[in-house]
Amino acid sequence: MGKKIIIVGGVAGGASSAARLRRLDENVEIIMFEKGEHISFANCGLPYYIGETIKERENLLLQTPEAMNKRFNIDIRINSEVIGLDTDNKKVVVKSKNKENYEETYYALILAPGAKPLTPPIEGINSDKIFTLRNVTDTDKIKSSLDKKSIKTAVVVGGGYIGVEMAETLKERGIDVALAEAAPHILAPFDSDMVTIAEKEMQDNGVNLLLNDGVKSFEDKGEQIQVTLNSNTNLIADIVILAIGVTPDTGFLRDTNLEFGPRGHIIVNNKLETNIKDIYAVGDAVEVVDFINGKKTAIPLAGPANKQGRITADNICGLNSTYKGTQGTSVIKVFDLICACTGNNERTLQKNKIDYKVIYVHPQSHASYYPGATPIALKLIFNSEGIILGAQAIGYEGVDKRIDDIATVVRLGGKVHDLTELELCYAPPYSSAKDPVNIAGYYAENILSGFSEIVLPRDIDSRDKNYVVLLDVRTQLERDNGYIEDSMFITLDKLRKHVNELDKSKEYWVYCQIGLRGYVAERILKQHGFNVKNITGGYKSYMSAKFKPKRLKPKRLKPIGITTTEEKTESKTDFVKNLDACGLSCPGPLMKVKSAVAELREGDTLKVTASDPEFYEDIKSWCKRTNNELVILNKEKGIITAVIKKNAVKL
Repeated sequence: MGKKIIIVGGVAGGASSAARLRRLDENVEIIMFEKGEHISFANCGLPYYIGETIKERENLLLQTPEAMNKRFNIDIRINSEVIGLDTDNKKVVVKSKNKENYEETYYALILAPGAKPLTPPIEGINSDKIFTLRNVTDTDKIKSSLDKKSIKTAVVVGGGYIGVEMAETLKERGIDVALAEAAPHILAPFDSDMVTIAEKEMQDNGVNLLLNDGVKSFEDKGEQIQVTLNSNTNLIADIVILAIGVTPDTGFLRDTNLEFGPRGHIIVNNKLETNIKDIYAVGDAVEVVDFINGKKTAIPLAGPANKQGRITADNICGLNSTYKGTQGTSVIKVFDLICACTGNNERTLQKNKIDYKVIYVHPQSHASYYPGATPIALKLIFNSEGIILGAQAIGYEGVDKRIDDIATVVRLGGKVHDLTELELCYAPPYSSAKDPVNIAGYYAENILSGFSEIVLPRDIDSRDKNYVVLLDVRTQLERDNGYIEDSMFITLDKLRKHVNELDKSKEYWVYCQIGLRGYVAERILKQHGFNVKNITGGYKSYMSAKFKPKRLKPKRLKPIGITTTEEKTESKTDFVKNLDACGLSCPGPLMKVKSAVAELREGDTLKVTASDPEFYEDIKSWCKRTNNELVILNKEKGIITAVIKKNAVKL
């Protein structure tokens, strides 16, 4: 045999480095130690197996020790925990399940121990009703408990990716779920003005969100467990999923001369070398460079871990590869929503004192005239030089590919103007001639070129009302369904006729529903000599950011669906007319509803489908205001269905 390479840990980083090593060098001796039973499994698929979206457990196991040994000739030793490292003599100490502790020497060592769930010293945290989710063994324990059919209530502690995915999984299994998060919002990679969309989706699907409220203690109550929050709120459940984050599993290295970061991550250079010769480290246990701001950070994602494994193997074999940093590109399913992001969010930029600009756009996922188009909320963060610092997008379709487009531009050093020049796939079922990414680029370019000045929705309420005038340029129908307090109202199409009525000593902040008509109004007024700014994202972004979860009633909650007091179904209703308003942004759907209802006789019903998320609340207000009965209202995969009975007589 040739040189001996030892790999501590499998899964993404360890397994990928092992396979790459063998492909590069047939003669090197490779030994992989894994303290568990599974060397390569789909971490990200674990919640979906628990929820039975993934039916077969075997599908989670990407590679077995036997198969990997047969194909790659790797000595894989499972149930073998490395408990010590002697860097002077280049050997590891191994605790084996099947034999006594022993030592193994190495030529080069790759550390891929990963991370383990955080379990802080909270009173009662050792209860057997509390579970964490990190590996297949954890998954088996949770699924076995759920399969007993006795679980009716659950508390998820932590609103990160695992916590949100587990809340959805449990809810879809018919379990009442409360999610407690110590921070003000869930899903930390997203800014608070975007994540509220996901929070509303969770509440709409019956998840009880308790934000800004961490756990004080746990206490067994017979067959159940009581979770006491810092607010002294008590939650009683059959099971608790603890998902408050992870910490690098590097305790066995503490007695070595390896360098560690402030949170226990192994420090490496751009070749993934540690400070000790011939020792490399990859995956969730290492400190990486943030690709955007250049600072040290830790971002536990499977994609970067796989890349790091490959690069480490390259460097051991003399290929001189480098890791250029982690961007933090990620995506999560939140019931029917897709939430994706890349780069830095505002909190990270503020922490690092980096100046930036923000825009919001709300384009359709594909051509609005093609059935099934749904809106995307897209936030782009960039600086005055046009460098893209981050992006976040949430919607029901086409979200991930838009963030992937932006992430690629960022990785290749592109700027805002490059987004405008991207030539992307277009056909009505998949996109529009101006793709959402192009639209974001155009908007940002207008800011940088000085054609537009923007105001962030969050700054509206703190404006100087003596100097700043809010100007609503939407339609009367939109205005009737809600508006920003103390705003002036002139529809866009009548703005030129009323321009002489405006006061040039004031500053005007214009808004429409999503920002596009606001920009047109801004350009009109600027060219008439007014000091004017456009509220980016419009009324939609302003109202979306204001969402706060309501405490749901403690009962068996149904997923979002019929909202009337009676159990009515479409099969019991004869529809006089069907109306497809999908692909339209407000007020489009309401305008169509208004026209269609006007043609009905009293007592007739209208079934309407729409894809604008605002329609879900707007149709409630419209029916109440116009004395029409909202018989059925539900939402599935972003498509809202409403059944309206004309001019019902209220008893």
